[in-house]
Amino acid sequence: MTDAPVIGITTYRQAADWGTWRQVEADLLPSDYARSIERAGGVPVLLPPIASAGAAAAVLARLDGILIAGGADVNPARYGQDPDPSVVRWYDDRDAWELALLAEAERIRLPLLGVCRGMQLMAVAAGGSLVQHLPDVVGHDRHGGGPTSYGSVEVRVDAGGRVAGLVAPALAVPVHHHQAVAEHPGYRAVAHDGDGVLQAMEQDGERFAVGVQWHPETDDDPALFDGLVAAARERMRAR
Repeated sequence: MTDAPVIGITTYRQAADWGTWRQVEADLLPSDYARSIERAGGVPVLLPPIASAGAAAAVLARLDGILIAGGADVNPARYGQDPDPSVVRWYDDRDAWELALLAEAERIRLPLLGVCRGMQLMAVAAGGSLVQHLPDVVGHDRHGGGPTSYGSVEVRVDAGGRVAGLVAPALAVPVHHHQAVAEHPGYRAVAHDGDGVLQAMEQDGERFAVGVQWHPETDDDPALFDGLVAAARERMRAR
């Protein structure tokens, strides 16, 4: 594993229970993310929120790629809006940390994959905006799944881009979101579901910078993680 690329994965920081401990502030993440990176041949490293100036540059200088994981809503103030009544909780420390990571990753052209919230934050970091409550737009809540389960939507992928080179042109994907990307400057829309909701976007050019609204870490198709790790390995070898 000495030549395996090291991939940073962002985490939650919130109260959690385990063993006899209750509501202890913890840095945590579903293990599906790390397992997906490991299966793709990378070494996962968790990146909890850090407020120190310069921390993003310090950590990304030591990594070969980054994955912005799913999680809570982004603070609507980050894209110039007041919160919809459905948006009742966000984590400013995580927003600030991941935006700093995205800015530094863009500066140094680090390979990047954003999942669900991660894709949404990529759009916000680029100056875009979000649909705050998708059911108000599409007329149903099937994108949200259940409290502890994922929904499923059919996605069609445009030909000719990175995502099209990794996944099938039409596929059913697991979803769990009530928001969606509305504006995404600097990214090309490359996949939509039957409601017209943006399900994948990517940067043009040589850098691997891909966001997907669905949750590939919970699925059987490892291709997006394979793509991230392959890009990270190529960058590592070119240093």
